[in-house]
Amino acid sequence: MSHDHEHHHHGHAHAPANFNRAFAIGIALNMLFVGIEAFYGWRVNSLALLADAGHNLSDVAGLVLAWGGALAGRLIPDARHTYGWKRATILAAFANALLLLVAIGALAWEAIGRLLAPPELAGGQGVTIMLVAGVGIVINGATALLFMRGREHDLNIRSAFLHMAADALVSVGVVLVGVLTLWRAWPWLDPLVSLAIGAVILIGTWDLLRQSLHLLFDGVPDSVDLHAVRDCLAALPGVTRVHDLHIWAMGTSEIAMTAHLVMAQGQGDDDFLQQATAALHDRFEINHVTLQLMHHAFSRACAAPADGNQG
Repeated sequence: MSHDHEHHHHGHAHAPANFNRAFAIGIALNMLFVGIEAFYGWRVNSLALLADAGHNLSDVAGLVLAWGGALAGRLIPDARHTYGWKRATILAAFANALLLLVAIGALAWEAIGRLLAPPELAGGQGVTIMLVAGVGIVINGATALLFMRGREHDLNIRSAFLHMAADALVSVGVVLVGVLTLWRAWPWLDPLVSLAIGAVILIGTWDLLRQSLHLLFDGVPDSVDLHAVRDCLAALPGVTRVHDLHIWAMGTSEIAMTAHLVMAQGQGDDDFLQQATAALHDRFEINHVTLQLMHHAFSRACAAPADGNQG
């Protein structure tokens, strides 16, 4: 009884080295803006500006996580960490989601308090809100542009791009608060928009929490259809059964897969393994593939939906 074992590294989706500068510039610009926004939000007593400052601080954390993920992917595996440190990006995302949920709760508590007892509007508050948030549109938009060219090929880069582009839209909402404050001087408008900003953050944070927790428990990444992968393997020439199929995320930008393929005696050479690996990479962006070929399904298959009744 023979076994063929293929572990192939095909087109890893690490951020190229020239994105280091983009990350550094984006983090520096956003840290500067967080300081400006927090200062003027405190000075004119604008919860909308303070809320957006907190949001932009989370953006800095997101950029740091994305950068850290790109750097962690380049760490050389060793005898104790044979996959390297790629999973650290998932852990960091989960911790960041928990911290953001706490921040959103504190923001909502303060906003509700101000709705029940609206504070006096500081003189020139509307103009200040408009100017500061306008700077945010420029900075968030410029940061998003830094990652535009890499968003199609790297999930890490794409998440940074989408996050910053969305934040530019949030800043547009804060500018609207400034305009309406100048026009109507409604004291309840600022905390109301703060709650809306908190809701926007909550939507993204909840998705981040759900995905990171899912991946921490070796869940199949959302971008991969497990049953489609099984059908792809079953359609390969010579394959009669597919079982023990497992797909999980090694980090936020790399996917691994293992499977047992039952084939007739004499089938399943290097060309077959190369074809299978290329198909899985091209169709599903699976980077690390381990296939065990066998002539009889002697191993007991795990009780997974991908196995069906084929184990």
